[in-house]
Amino acid sequence: MPEWITWVFDGIGSTIFSLIAGALIGGAIGYKIGVHKNVKQKQTGGDNVKQRQEFTLENEDVSKETLFAPGFGNIVAEVPAEKVAEVKAAFDAAGLAGYEALVGWVNEEESFIYGDMRISMEEALHAWTATLEKVFPTRATENKDEVKTGLYKADSIYVCKNKVAKPTVFIPVFPGTNCEYDSADAFERAGANTIVKVFKNMNANDIRESVDEFVKAIEQSQIIMFPGGFSAGDEPDGSAKFFATAFRNAKMTEAVMKLLNERDGLALGICNGFQALIKLGLVPHGEICPQSAESPTLTYNTIGRHVSKMVYTKVVSNKSPWLQGAELGKVYCNPASHGEGRFVAPQEWLDKLFANGQVATQYVNESGVPTMDEEWNVNGSYMAIEGITSPDGRVLGKMAHSERRDRSVAMNIYGEQDIKIFESGVAYFK
Repeated sequence: MPEWITWVFDGIGSTIFSLIAGALIGGAIGYKIGVHKNVKQKQTGGDNVKQRQEFTLENEDVSKETLFAPGFGNIVAEVPAEKVAEVKAAFDAAGLAGYEALVGWVNEEESFIYGDMRISMEEALHAWTATLEKVFPTRATENKDEVKTGLYKADSIYVCKNKVAKPTVFIPVFPGTNCEYDSADAFERAGANTIVKVFKNMNANDIRESVDEFVKAIEQSQIIMFPGGFSAGDEPDGSAKFFATAFRNAKMTEAVMKLLNERDGLALGICNGFQALIKLGLVPHGEICPQSAESPTLTYNTIGRHVSKMVYTKVVSNKSPWLQGAELGKVYCNPASHGEGRFVAPQEWLDKLFANGQVATQYVNESGVPTMDEEWNVNGSYMAIEGITSPDGRVLGKMAHSERRDRSVAMNIYGEQDIKIFESGVAYFK
């Protein structure tokens, strides 16, 4: 028998959830609750041995009213059996006694069981998804091929020659951008200063003033970070074209290239920001340049609509200064939220990017293997590519939101969430 029981909390929010450290989303429901605990007893002869002590929670402890109540906002958490008393005490101490209810235990059968009813996990998932499958399909392809590409271990990493005690990051904001606060917080936690400027476009004079303000901010900075969000609402066919068009202004282009070429600066783009980098040519070329018909780009997800879920990505190259705090070959988990995140490129370009160590991260399955399976490669990116760099690694573009993490954020999600790109970017200048 497993040593976990499941409790449900009546919509009390993150404060109560934080009382349950390490809680996970549960598996299945049992009608008669059996819990086993390992205890130590001293036997004759003086040897300490582990014995199993069983206690049983009877049927009346799990009622139909509890199981099938319309508890919108409830939180289901798995709690080790030996911690149950602590959980109840925490609720009592907070004046919330009675807000918790036992709903079952996690079994080993991958089934939901209540009385004489038994529903397999597969059947339950089908019932949940099948109704709207024809309207909002969950898959666009049955391709589940694994991608065999290996890891790239660089002989040397670009070293900054213009050191500063505390680098400054410029974060440009365009209409529709919504990740500037998260990005600024991530860099400030890592030890950087930030400058956040909004590009105004109400009239021609606003645009001229914004260009001058942006140029000034870039000149004061060591890092430029293109944040996520939906530039100009991404309509029609946005994909950060507003971003890219603005930065092709001659003054802005010159300022960016001076930051990169004369001050050993860095550039980072996440989600919509990655789209901006690739439209500008900063990835994969390392400079602002025109795109050709053969250039790598980001296009509509294979499913044909916006996707929003946690994704697992593997660091497959250590060439970039942005990835020096990450572990080569390790898998990291971050949220993805985009409609145009599918990386596409001719085979010639794909081969070149892998050979040069410019493929930074790939989407992987539960086994850590890059895959074309939509369950894991959520946008259908060629060769499961999630992030790429410039030739020298100083410009990084990726789709998953590595900035969307903080204390008590996504606590119920399995896997390491901190890829440490912000800390690595700051450390590069020290």
